[in-house]
Amino acid sequence: MEYRDYYKVLDVSRSASGDEIKRAYRKLARKYHPDVSKEKNAEAQFKEVQEAYEVLKDPEKRAAYDQLGSQYGRGQQFQPPPGWQHGAFRHADPGGEAGFSDFFSSLFGEASPFTRPGQGGGRRAARGEDVRAQLELTLEEAYAGVSREVRLRGADGAERTLRVTVPAGVTAGQVIRLAGQGSPGAAGPGSLLLEVAIAPHRYFKLDGRDVLLELPVAPWEAALGAMVSTPTLAGAVDLKIPAGARAGQKMRLRGRGFPGDNPGDQYVTLRISIPSADSAEAKGYYEDMAQRFPTFDPRAEIR
Repeated sequence: MEYRDYYKVLDVSRSASGDEIKRAYRKLARKYHPDVSKEKNAEAQFKEVQEAYEVLKDPEKRAAYDQLGSQYGRGQQFQPPPGWQHGAFRHADPGGEAGFSDFFSSLFGEASPFTRPGQGGGRRAARGEDVRAQLELTLEEAYAGVSREVRLRGADGAERTLRVTVPAGVTAGQVIRLAGQGSPGAAGPGSLLLEVAIAPHRYFKLDGRDVLLELPVAPWEAALGAMVSTPTLAGAVDLKIPAGARAGQKMRLRGRGFPGDNPGDQYVTLRISIPSADSAEAKGYYEDMAQRFPTFDPRAEIR
């Protein structure tokens, strides 16, 4: 089958935002709509534009499509990579994409697994049941995307292994759908639905697409201001602590959260870490501070 470059179909770049994709689709849909268009092959062009938009408007479908890479050119012969197993995400409705290409079906499920009303008139055959399972990821895997092997045991006790491609930026509760990997049925097997769970991290927390971090700082860094190295899921960055910073103060690292059409931010909450007075010298410093700041009252706000 031929590879379809959905970005070229909509005439947008691979880095196009969701709004840019929507605008491009609306422009082309008006141009090629069969009811009004005088363009040659308008109906075929309209279907091609619809198919491209169906994939690129959905962050999960788009991420899965982008996993294929950009090494293919439009019209080149294409085969899904080993282990793809007709994978798709939950938003891909295999029964609702009539008229889409074989390329689309190979990635996101069959275009029409049931007999449709008016196409044969018979009773619809039963598709196999969907199988549900949980896929636990580390926070780093969910952030960056990962290829994982999943072991499944069928009703007959036989075990099989599937390789699942998880796109970058999945969050807890999202469902990855693998069409054709569920229970068998007369109209074909059901789907495997993998619900994403994210294991707790030792210092990061996830709030939607935002990443939360409590950052320890020294008293003199808070008092005088400092530039401190701060971890993010994409690597350490320098964060400027303003002079006079207080414990509990929040700072925002824009765009440092989970990726997506609307990427999250990282919120850093400052925690002032006090050095231990575990030596005579250290005790001496604290005694000197007590003498130098006689009017300082840390409990003044609650009196």
